[in-house]
Amino acid sequence: MYTPPNFTIALVMMVATAFCWGSWANTYKGVKNFRFELFYWDYAIGIFVISLILALTMGNTGTDASNFWTNVRAADNSNIGYAMIAGAIFNLANLLLVAGIDIAGLSIAFPVSIGIALVVGVVLTYLREPKGSALMLGAGVLCAIVAVIMDGKAYGQLPVANRAISRKSITICIVSGVLMGLWSPISTHAMRTGNSLGPYSLAVFFTLGALLSCFIWNIYFMKHPLVGEPVAFSGFFKAPASAHLLGLLGGFIWGIGTVFSLVAGNSIGFAIAYAIGQSAPMVAALWGVLVWKEFAGANKQARAYLALMFAFYAVAILLVARAHNGG
Repeated sequence: MYTPPNFTIALVMMVATAFCWGSWANTYKGVKNFRFELFYWDYAIGIFVISLILALTMGNTGTDASNFWTNVRAADNSNIGYAMIAGAIFNLANLLLVAGIDIAGLSIAFPVSIGIALVVGVVLTYLREPKGSALMLGAGVLCAIVAVIMDGKAYGQLPVANRAISRKSITICIVSGVLMGLWSPISTHAMRTGNSLGPYSLAVFFTLGALLSCFIWNIYFMKHPLVGEPVAFSGFFKAPASAHLLGLLGGFIWGIGTVFSLVAGNSIGFAIAYAIGQSAPMVAALWGVLVWKEFAGANKQARAYLALMFAFYAVAILLVARAHNGG
């Protein structure tokens, strides 16, 4: 299987992860009159398909034990189960995140949800695999927490008409972030225990678990939506081809980022790779502010808080990257 030959290549892969994780949601913003519960079916198919493609190409080079098929045959069934459980947990978190985006926008939902996920995921993953400088990682996590607070304050300055909806959106994002932070340590367990899964194998079973769990989580949200009225599955087949293609594209983008994160993390430590990938909120916020104009008409105080959010996230990522050298 392909692995990064040095830290520089691994860092490039992690930056690509951040870009992919922070950009895929634009595909949902680009669809019109297509409920996110229906869009999500295409997205879930997309993340599984691209993970399988990368496993059969990048992950299937060579004939040693790390080869995708060889690794799948040798892996413990329990680790396959952990990978699928991690995927199911991620899927619930991501559905809540997309609901948060639907209510509050990219520039708010992403930083709150993923900022909390960074804290939970890095801490739990580091406890499972203490690789790198704990001091640097801790400082980076602290800066990420401050960034989330700044983003919340920026949101508080917006002229939101319905504050009940505002509180609801923040609550959804917080729950999403806590759940989102759990999948990395569970995945790390599957890649570090017994006859473990390799990064490509884990990505396939992780995304398979996410796809299968749609038949639980997504069907529930279709019947009991967080926003709007219940939606029938018939709406999926009435959507234009462009909406389905955007859903698949969103899944492809996220899936590429996730495989890169797992491959890089397998070499330099999952806590570090996961944390750098979680700089995705900066990317998402930039999309929200510059492209989707989510802060149009905001006052100077809101823009100042938003600038502080970017600054603290940038420092957080620099500290986490430095943690590699401190281990």
